[in-house]
Amino acid sequence: MKAVVYHGPRDVSVDEVPDPRITDSRDVIVKIIATNICGSDLHMYEGRTDMEPGRILGHENFGEVVETGAAVERIKVGDIVSVPCNVACGTCKNCDAGLTSYCVRAHPDYPRLCGAAYGFAGMGPYQGGQAEYLRVPWGDFNLCRMPADGRERQNDYVMLSDIFPTGYHATEMAGLRPGESVVIMGAGPVGLMAALSATLKGAGKIMVVDRHPDRLALAERIGAIPIDDSRGSPVEQVLELTGGEGADRGCECVGYQAHDPQGHEHPDDTLNTLVRSVRVTGGIGVVGVFVTEDPGGPDELGRHGRVPLNYGLHWFKGQSMGGGVCPVKRYDRHLRNLIHTGKARPSVILSHELPLHDAPDAYAHFDKREPGWTKVTLKPSLG
Repeated sequence: MKAVVYHGPRDVSVDEVPDPRITDSRDVIVKIIATNICGSDLHMYEGRTDMEPGRILGHENFGEVVETGAAVERIKVGDIVSVPCNVACGTCKNCDAGLTSYCVRAHPDYPRLCGAAYGFAGMGPYQGGQAEYLRVPWGDFNLCRMPADGRERQNDYVMLSDIFPTGYHATEMAGLRPGESVVIMGAGPVGLMAALSATLKGAGKIMVVDRHPDRLALAERIGAIPIDDSRGSPVEQVLELTGGEGADRGCECVGYQAHDPQGHEHPDDTLNTLVRSVRVTGGIGVVGVFVTEDPGGPDELGRHGRVPLNYGLHWFKGQSMGGGVCPVKRYDRHLRNLIHTGKARPSVILSHELPLHDAPDAYAHFDKREPGWTKVTLKPSLG
């Protein structure tokens, strides 16, 4: 089959690789219909992780079941499915608690490392789905079956594998309730999905901080107030919009490669901006990726995954903060139903539908944050 293979920093190609095969009776083989390039993929693309050459990328996957292992009972050949980015066994103590992003059985290095994902550095040996086919372990537990309009509305449903649930998870960890205000750091795909989630939850005021005009325009289209941090302090702008009190809730949707408007990297920037712009006793949800080691970090602290946080102010204000990888299965069924009934249309952020062989160019454009390149989906059937 053809697949997007990582060879080193900013070096990916579409190669011929062996087809995946059933290796366990609980496995399922999925023929990929659509697979997204995620902002998290850029961490590996840029060489900011220990991703090993030869791995297939891609953890946002959607497709059709073409083969099942002997022990698979619920999922059938022909089902159209979303593949949660988390690889989870379904029976360990964390899966039992709904924390499928921290499955203790899926990662071979547990307890040193926990949780697994497709085509992702440090998250197990699983190949990604930017390819024609994908092997899904524990298929009965993991796969989310689509309704009858699954193929027709694939551009919406493909967002269920990661990006839409992750944005929703940010609002959940922040504790957002109807009528409250929320400030979201980052108008990339995750931040835009957090804004969409906030509208679905009935937030009273949604503010999104970024500096890319096209992305801020999308945030406004979703129903948020765009805040351009290149035109002044985002903290002061949030305070002005909230009568000096600060937002009730905050969502961090950027991660460790946050930059200031001048282009300098500051891993702590978005976190400390939220500490300052969220009100006393407010809540903060962190879904932007932070890592334990960053070979390309801007300083010694950054290279070891350490972020200078104004914890004194955070503590003094009595704020709560939650973070970590989204347990997609906790949300994907509910969000699927919102898409099916027309209540949610996450494809509003989709900017490009491209054939798989265009992946190297797509990565290059997306990595440069070029105007108009907001969210890319690759489709093996195109071209």
